[in-house]
Amino acid sequence: MALIIEPAAERLPLTPPPTASRSVPALLAAVFFAVHSVLALREHARFRTTGYDLGIFGQAVRAYAEGRAPASEIRAATAPPGFAADAYPLLGDHFHPVLALLAPLYRLAPHVGTLLVAQAALVALAVYVLARTAQHHLPGRKFSALAIGSACGLGWGVQQLVGFDFHEVAFAVPLLALACRAHLDGRTRAAACWAASLLLVKEDLGATVAVFGLLLARRDRRTGLALTAGSALATAVILYGVVPAFAPDGRYLYAGQVTGAYGLLDGWHVKVLTVLLLLAVTGGLVVRSPLALLLLPTLAWRFTSANPAHWEPGLHYSAVLVPIALAALVDALRRGVRLPLSVPVAVVLLLLPTQPLASLATPGFWRVDPREAAAREAVALVPDGARVAASNSLAPHLTDRATVHLVTDGVLGRSPAVEWLVADRTEGWPAGAVGRVLRQAGDQGWRVVRDEAGIVVLARVGQRA
Repeated sequence: MALIIEPAAERLPLTPPPTASRSVPALLAAVFFAVHSVLALREHARFRTTGYDLGIFGQAVRAYAEGRAPASEIRAATAPPGFAADAYPLLGDHFHPVLALLAPLYRLAPHVGTLLVAQAALVALAVYVLARTAQHHLPGRKFSALAIGSACGLGWGVQQLVGFDFHEVAFAVPLLALACRAHLDGRTRAAACWAASLLLVKEDLGATVAVFGLLLARRDRRTGLALTAGSALATAVILYGVVPAFAPDGRYLYAGQVTGAYGLLDGWHVKVLTVLLLLAVTGGLVVRSPLALLLLPTLAWRFTSANPAHWEPGLHYSAVLVPIALAALVDALRRGVRLPLSVPVAVVLLLLPTQPLASLATPGFWRVDPREAAAREAVALVPDGARVAASNSLAPHLTDRATVHLVTDGVLGRSPAVEWLVADRTEGWPAGAVGRVLRQAGDQGWRVVRDEAGIVVLARVGQRA
């Protein structure tokens, strides 16, 4: 199917103000908020969340809540050579000042679980917006809100986001839904404002904003071109000015990862799978809307990345594609293209057994196993305000009340010194680090406070348990 580009002079007839009840979109949003919150919080309780990335974002939001610039002791574990400070300045890693919006919530509920619930709420907002968009623009389709809203809440990109810690791109999901809704409504200035706010979410969304401006320019030349030019300028300032100003080595770390040892055709089968999933959830109709162009910047940087993890449909990288694809589907359907709304629902349901939400139906997901019990008792032994080195799966359980470094080579020699060591012997990342650090602690005479089910707690000599 050929990609349809809307002619500049074309004006699609705007749908009259919606009369459909908001109850279905609101109910869908509430259901997915509850389900996603339960999934994320239970994963955290099972010690399936990690220092990379929940612990890092927890430290960032805690810093904002305490009136400090966002910094992370955990992120310091993979800082560039020569970095000697205690915490890595996170605005020198990625540009995500939108995280400051979570600071008031964190002050009310100072726990990393607050971030997980906030992420579920952001996804629920996107579900509501897209369901209302379907109601507005597909008034003849009785179950349009239910189908589009469900496809969003069950979308594989959204599930991967909710099922893997917390990430700043959670903010982009409802913002993109709102921008696409405003565009379809013909409210170009509102669409431009929603799109421009993406610049505060993450630096790689600047290209998406620029493309969005070009789409808007076909209806409102001045607004669209201003958005494109402004986003291009803002992205350049962020990448070459703001981030390097905060970065310890004075450069944007990821510039060299856009292209590297891999070529565009490397991993082609994985990349094709990612594209096929996008096509499948929309019955191939995503390419029948100009909104499909908004997918290209994200797919471009991912497929040209030197990191193979960016190519695949897993993890959180596809979350921003979901609202775009579903808004494009609505656009195609309102243009008269025919497709049963059961198709996107059927696709997400077929994929459901392989997605994070499927674990809710697994008895083991709710059972407290010996590792979980031992880990919970182990982290409880660390005093509030302590300086602790924790392995990746234990770190986010301590960031709210302690200064937490990742168990990695050299952590015991940090200054100021860590006082406690809490580690899971089975931790696989960083590779082999837990075993090496535990041996080093034993050689230095650290005292074993607890060792059960593979979870070990050690205190530096002179520390009280």
